Amino acid sequence: MKTGAAAAVVLCVVAIAGCEAGRSESAYSVAIGGDSRRGAEVIAQFGCGACHTIPGIRAANGLVGPPLYFFSRRTFIAGQLPNTPANLACWVQDPPAIEPGTAMPKLGLSDQQARDVAA
Repeated sequence: MKTGAAAAVVLCVVAIAGCEAGRSESAYSVAIGGDSRRGAEVIAQFGCGACHTIPGIRAANGLVGPPLYFFSRRTFIAGQLPNTPANLACWVQDPPAIEPGTAMPKLGLSDQQARDVAA
């Protein structure tokens, strides 16, 4: 990972670590202060299903990006970040900062929206 990407991840982790735990039942959600129900709404709102197949999200059957089946069981995000809640929130918030040249765009998610999606 390049120095700039490493710095971006560290900043995201620090920002997320200071957040209060969310109301969702999932341990993943509590770890980063996200709400998985709101995350599903954000995923639909931002059209993530145009590129990804996402279980549980209506009409999310895109074939451009990888399918997101069993995502929580994957070891890495984008082939380089350990799959942790904080790293996932950073990735969905600003993919090009972590992997320059990625096809996944920066969608303009707020910190809370990124935590909700990661949950």
